[in-house]
Amino acid sequence: MNRFIFLLHSIIFFSTIVYADDYLNNFTEDYYNDFSSDFHNSSKVFTDKINMNEKLFSDKNEVILPWMNALVRIPRENGEIYRSLMKNLNTNKPFLDKKFKTIIYLHGCAGHWSGTAKRIDFYAKNGFAVIAPPSMARKKYAQSCDTAIPKGGMYRSVLKIRQIDAENAVINAKKLSWTDNNNIFLVGLSEGGITTATYTPKNISSSISGRIIEGWTCNAGWLEYMGLNTPYNEPVLSLVAKYDPWFQLDSLKGNCGQFINKNPLSKSVVVDDGTQLSKGHGLMHDEEIQKITLNFLKNIIK
Repeated sequence: MNRFIFLLHSIIFFSTIVYADDYLNNFTEDYYNDFSSDFHNSSKVFTDKINMNEKLFSDKNEVILPWMNALVRIPRENGEIYRSLMKNLNTNKPFLDKKFKTIIYLHGCAGHWSGTAKRIDFYAKNGFAVIAPPSMARKKYAQSCDTAIPKGGMYRSVLKIRQIDAENAVINAKKLSWTDNNNIFLVGLSEGGITTATYTPKNISSSISGRIIEGWTCNAGWLEYMGLNTPYNEPVLSLVAKYDPWFQLDSLKGNCGQFINKNPLSKSVVVDDGTQLSKGHGLMHDEEIQKITLNFLKNIIK
């Protein structure tokens, strides 16, 4: 039995510890187990929903915070990874004289956690610069999920915040001297995957070269959460487990292959092999998923 169902183009089935300036060449479990962040459900002091004002979502004093507190990873030629926060980034480092293919990484509803660190390190280890803005760095931010229960959909308007922060990250990334603006990719997990799927650039300056959606079906009861927006027909990779426990309601079942664009490099992968992976939420720890992801990126690089 094939481990994955592939959906190409449409529906074609085939059987923190945050460091200001640091280097990493040891991907130990101890490091990830000790990772912590101020921008996580367990540490964030949330704003009550009734005190949230959508008119202030684009307030420049709020929008700047996720960007300035973004985790940054830069691959080194010697195999090490340079780690920093955007606000502490030393742009005089000699290795920043080159251009890097860059991933804007969007966290899930619980914020930055060890899984975030593993994912951005994985991408950096494979040659990509990574910028991971925490939307929870905003001073006013309502809780959108409780992973302990688990419960999602606690604050519907969070998607508007996430889309604003994603756009700001893309635009600001393109202003950096070390980013290859022909290769800016948006990648997200869960709520970050929803943001990645629904992200709609207003113009070419906020456009991206590709998208990777992990742990989302593109199906929802809320219209603005549904579907896949790719106005520039950029390639998309969607990764989801068929029995993901977060998406077993009828309105949430399905996969992004139902909405995939006509780009020949776009692909939707549904894990449906009866293993634990097919019943999980995050998938990027799996070696086969990692290979699929890296092959996708290799094929879409300009």
